[in-house]
This record gives sequence, structure tokens and C-alpha cells, in this order.
Amino acid sequence: MQAPDLLTAAGAAGVLDTAALLGIGALAVGLLLIAGHIDLSIGMVAVSSALATGLLVGEAGWGIWPALAASLAGALLVGLLNGWLVVRTGLPSFLVTLAAHLVLQGTALALTRAIAGRTVLQGLGDAPGWSSARAAFDSSVQWGDGTFRISIVWWLGLTACAGWALWRTRLGNAVFAIGGARRAARELGVPVQRTTLTLFCGTAAAGWLVGTLGLVRITTADGDPSLMPAIEFLVAAVIGGCLLTGGYGSAVGTAVGALLYGVARFGVTLAGWDPLWFQAFLGVLLLVALLANGIVRTRLRAVPLS
Repeated sequence: MQAPDLLTAAGAAGVLDTAALLGIGALAVGLLLIAGHIDLSIGMVAVSSALATGLLVGEAGWGIWPALAASLAGALLVGLLNGWLVVRTGLPSFLVTLAAHLVLQGTALALTRAIAGRTVLQGLGDAPGWSSARAAFDSSVQWGDGTFRISIVWWLGLTACAGWALWRTRLGNAVFAIGGARRAARELGVPVQRTTLTLFCGTAAAGWLVGTLGLVRITTADGDPSLMPAIEFLVAAVIGGCLLTGGYGSAVGTAVGALLYGVARFGVTLAGWDPLWFQAFLGVLLLVALLANGIVRTRLRAVPLS
């Protein structure tokens, strides 16, 4: 075995922490995939919301909680605008959210540099309310030689809630209906527009949470957009079984996809391999998932409608 430390408490904690941060975003992206849409702006929402919080705390002197509330409102506004553009114009969500990513990237970095003179905002831990924010977003439990962070609880809790919502609520029925047959769903009275707006707001909120977890952990807002690229959320969701064409997927599947990602990424690090091998492995996983997507889609089309 190349990475025996994976079987230790520290290894398990590292894998779960990596999977949790990715899994939160992948969960929201997976729900959107089930409805037949893609969000490529979620990674930049995470970065820009953290920068917004950092500016309000470091430059405007706000407390951490008002700053977090303001950045969450901004993230939801981005999600609402993405969803509105998709439902009102009929443009592919891939292109709409790609444009949103580029706009957010340029605007967030330019404004941060103009206001603070830099794109890395440090020393935010002295803001009023920081101790309570740390308890909510960065508390941890020590077990053996492993440190298990609260991000894991956020991930598992959100996965459980999303799984329940998908299979036990009208919202879940609407998500599957929209992804499976949007026109028929609209004719049957399914609230297509409202559900789509809700899902895009969900991906924006997930991006905000990922950004906030990182911000509170390191007391720094970093404007590097490569820290959490949206493609990784998408890859985890596809590996977890969500069809790119919509209509099929699960919350548990996205969690499994994120866990596989975490094992691969942390395992490569522990084994001392060149990180480029992880990118190669991730590409193979994605290819296998896409092939499985094609097989599942073909079988679903072969099932009689009556």
C-alpha cells in the first residue's frame, strides 16, 4: 500500500475534510444537474463572497456576523440573477454561469485591489464576533491523532437534508420532473421557474458556505480563483451518478463522488506522488463516470413510458 497513513485517524480526518469542502459544493451542483442545468460560477462565488466578507471586516470595520450576512445576500443575488437569466432568456445555463464566473472574477479582484491595495486580506481574526463564528465554522474534535472539523458535520447534515428533500417533498419531485421532461413538467403545472431559481440560489449559498469555511479557518480571504474551481464540484457530482442531461442523480451519490475525490487527492499527497498524477486520476474517473452516464441514459430511454 502506497499510503498506509490513510487508515489512521489523521488520514481519515484529512480525507473527510477534503471531501466535505468539495462535497458541499458538489451537492448543490448535483441537485442542479438533476434539474438539467449546470453552474460554473459557484467556485468564484466562494472566492468573491470571502473577499466581500474580508473587505467589510478589514476595511470597513464591520463585525464578522453582519459581514457574513451581507456577503450571503450578495451571493444569493448572484444565484437569483443566474436563474432569472436562464429561465427568462432560455440561454444554456453553462454559458450564463460561465459569464457570471468571469464577471465575478474581474469585479471581485479589481474592487478588492482598488479598495485594499491587494487581493489577499489577512488578520481578520480580531473582528467582533469572531469567536462565535469560529465555533460555527471552524470548531473541531480531536480523536486519536486526527482532527475532525465541523465542515464534516455541515456536509453530512446538508446531504441528509437534500436527500430527504429530493425524495419526500414537492420540491424534489419538481427537480426530477424538470430534469426528465421540462416541457411536460411545465404543462402539468410544475413550478419550473420557481424551482430553477431556488436551485441556483442553492448553489450560490453553497459557494458562500465553502468560502466562509475557508475564510474563518485561516482568518484570510484569498482572491486566487484557482483555490476552488467549479469544475471540481461538477466532476464530483458526475462521478456520484448525476446525469449531465438531467433527470437522474442523488444526494448520497454526490457525497460518494466527493469522498472518492477526497481519498484520491489526500492519498496522492500522503504517498508523496507528483500532484499531476491526481489530475490524471481525476480525468480517468470523470471519463468512467461519463461512460456510465451514457449507459444509464440509454437504458432510461429504453424504458417504456407507460
